[in-house]
Amino acid sequence: MPDLSQIVKAYDVRGVVPDQWDEELAELFGAAFATVTGADAIVVGHDMRPSSPGMARAFAEGAASRGADVTEIGLCSTDQLYFASGELDLPGAMFTASHNPAQYNGIKMCKAGAAPVGQDTGLAEIRELAEQWLETGLPATDATPGTITQRDVLADYAGYLRQLVDLSGIRRLKVAVDAGNGMGGHTVPTVFDGLPIDLTPMYFELDGTFPNHEANPLDPKNLVDLQHKVREVGADIGLAFDGDADRCFVIDERGEPVSPSAITALVAARELAKHPGETIIHNLITSWSVPEVVKEHGGQVVRTRVGHSFIKQEMARTGAIFGGEHSAHYYFRDFWKADTGMLAALHVLAALGGQQRPLSELVAEYDRYAASGEINSTVADQAERTAAVRAAFDGREGVSFDELDGLTVTGGDWWFNLRPSNTEPLLRLNVEARDTATVERLRDEVLAIVRA
Repeated sequence: MPDLSQIVKAYDVRGVVPDQWDEELAELFGAAFATVTGADAIVVGHDMRPSSPGMARAFAEGAASRGADVTEIGLCSTDQLYFASGELDLPGAMFTASHNPAQYNGIKMCKAGAAPVGQDTGLAEIRELAEQWLETGLPATDATPGTITQRDVLADYAGYLRQLVDLSGIRRLKVAVDAGNGMGGHTVPTVFDGLPIDLTPMYFELDGTFPNHEANPLDPKNLVDLQHKVREVGADIGLAFDGDADRCFVIDERGEPVSPSAITALVAARELAKHPGETIIHNLITSWSVPEVVKEHGGQVVRTRVGHSFIKQEMARTGAIFGGEHSAHYYFRDFWKADTGMLAALHVLAALGGQQRPLSELVAEYDRYAASGEINSTVADQAERTAAVRAAFDGREGVSFDELDGLTVTGGDWWFNLRPSNTEPLLRLNVEARDTATVERLRDEVLAIVRA
């Protein structure tokens, strides 16, 4: 019998098909989702993985068996599913394993209006019911079975995004896009249609076996093809989407990656121009540039733990207009507080095309520090190694600590964060400073302690 503790994570379901879960279990998840949300209607979408259509249909049948009417939107990006959940005001389920290898699949679930579902907001109850029904089978119900109908929302999704960002007056841009054989190949052509953009598409063929490279732009090796293409064709900008196209990474005209923190700061400045004095959220791994830029543009800053559930909670609590993470997740109040890489990409294109400088010069004002990037170390005891690092810096002049998420150590013109992985025996290190030499010195000192 499947072990649900292995596949039900903090915010979603994810595991290997069919080894860890299959269509039978997907049907139980659908029935449990309909039961826990109490919804009389839901929306379901899926990515291009070989197992996705069957898993999504099984989920839909499970929900319908409990009396819920199901709208299937078929192939979609995760933010397209969030759009459908928000626009139709229905709970939703997206079948995707994002950037994971082909044999994986998963479910990202949300309540009506794209509100998040996590362990504390329904996922634990969904798992509990699915586990119970694995043993007993689905119980009989008096509910009239729901209907399953299809609806194409791609054009509506594209139109909604384009009304949020005006690109009509921008100069013509040459844009290279690497979809990584993921859902960006489905959404980009429709969203970009008719814009003053000369598109160079890369790996737009939907292929859940990922024949060209992993659809994970967070790993630098997966950006190499796009960097080369930008230089080769003389593009103004390169965009790389992950497998379910909810994250977007940016390459400048030189073929150099642009920090997601710089993109967060740029979009924050644009949103504050529309909504003066409002709140911007960033996680504690983003650059010091982000709160500096927000304050310079008259905004309020809220710093959170890493993870979309924390960002979305703070978005709801504070009414923030925008939130950004170092991992290239971007959240918008105008998009039901959900994350959408496509909307962030449109903001960058509007900013770039609205002036004459190349992208590298445009983002320079938002990228003010040197950074290490995230460095993982496998350790036997996360808490013990973290305590050793704290002890090494304790008592140094001008050094302060906070433990909002792992350990953050701050000096006069530098900081680093060391936090444990929730799922693996890893410690993750991020270092930022005014100059590269200081970053390298701190990085080497901390890693020597962590890996001792």
